[in-house]
Amino acid sequence: MNKKQYLAAFGTGLLFAFGLALSGMTLPSKVIGFFDFSDGLTSWDPSLAFVMGGGVLVYLPVWRLVKGRARPLFDERFRLPTRKDIDGRLLLGAALFGIGWGLGGYCPGPALTSVGSFSSKALVMVASMLLGMVGFQQLDKLRARSKAAREVPSNGKVAS
Repeated sequence: MNKKQYLAAFGTGLLFAFGLALSGMTLPSKVIGFFDFSDGLTSWDPSLAFVMGGGVLVYLPVWRLVKGRARPLFDERFRLPTRKDIDGRLLLGAALFGIGWGLGGYCPGPALTSVGSFSSKALVMVASMLLGMVGFQQLDKLRARSKAAREVPSNGKVAS
């Protein structure tokens, strides 16, 4: 990455963190209040839906403008995901994300933003998130090695 890319990423992250803090989404009680229907709708907090809706309303016109460009401002080409399939790893990851978000009240962005306040809950969340990411990477490496070992026959020649 070049200097402009780092500055753009830093500025975007700072704006995102400011928006999360301003909207109250760094408070786990706001997120849990959105997912908690135990008392019916009397204590339900819809503010998360308004924050997400506001984000979508800003994103959609900007995305239409960006999509029409030949290339991004600070790179040679767009780097968009190409996979369209839904597999077990995606479903499991989405389920773990949703369960963790609903139980803990943090998703990665607000957790990282809240680390600055030295909140013990945020620190535990971020440490757990990092541990999970490292664990996944190690497990993925082991799976790749195991798959490669199964593909090479004992005589050392690669099968065609």
